[in-house]
Amino acid sequence: MSWQASVLTLFPEMFPGPLGHSLAGRALAAGRWSLVARDLRSYGHGVHRQVDDAPFGGGAGMVLRADVADAAIEAEADGRPLVYLSARGRPLTQARVAELAAGPGVVLLCGRYEGVDQRVIEARAAEEISIGDFVLAGGEVAALALLDGCVRLLPGVMGAQASGQEESFATGLLEYPHYTRPARWQGRDVPEVLLSGDHGAIARWRRAEAERVTRERRPDLWKAQGALAGAAVASPAARP
Repeated sequence: MSWQASVLTLFPEMFPGPLGHSLAGRALAAGRWSLVARDLRSYGHGVHRQVDDAPFGGGAGMVLRADVADAAIEAEADGRPLVYLSARGRPLTQARVAELAAGPGVVLLCGRYEGVDQRVIEARAAEEISIGDFVLAGGEVAALALLDGCVRLLPGVMGAQASGQEESFATGLLEYPHYTRPARWQGRDVPEVLLSGDHGAIARWRRAEAERVTRERRPDLWKAQGALAGAAVASPAARP
């Protein structure tokens, strides 16, 4: 059975969007994964299919109703993880993407306006995930990003599986720089070690560059690397 993605949204026409192209698009056409975009308005109330209402306690904006969201979730409830894309969620990591990709699929709830009634989030035990410390107009762009990260890890999607093992975050470090022809461009040369044919030296250079870039750009990741190294040294299992 292929990996199944369901998106609950007020704008189903936004899908598959960019996921219909390149690696994800080819994998979708080949049946390696499937995508259902379910319109939340199908579960709205009245002639105008109302899906939202004013927040209790006052304030600007509107809130997506719990009963509407719950009906849409129920239509896709089959044991797959339910994720609510939210600016207040836990940051999405490569490790979580890999976990989701290894499972049967995912159901994504996309909020709009001021968000979704908290009661349905709690009742359905939805996992709240954020793709960064910024606010979007809705969860659809975040859903596309999460799905793209998952789909590329599915078996047979990437041409070279090794490329996924050395990229940023796969080892807790940012990826090392890449170079290709021409060897000299606008007075800038490719690092000599990459032309040496010495695979050991190249591996050492790449590791050193990954560490340098991580240390300079993501001190939080670099600090975590140090903590992991310290834990390994302290662990009895790590001692000879």
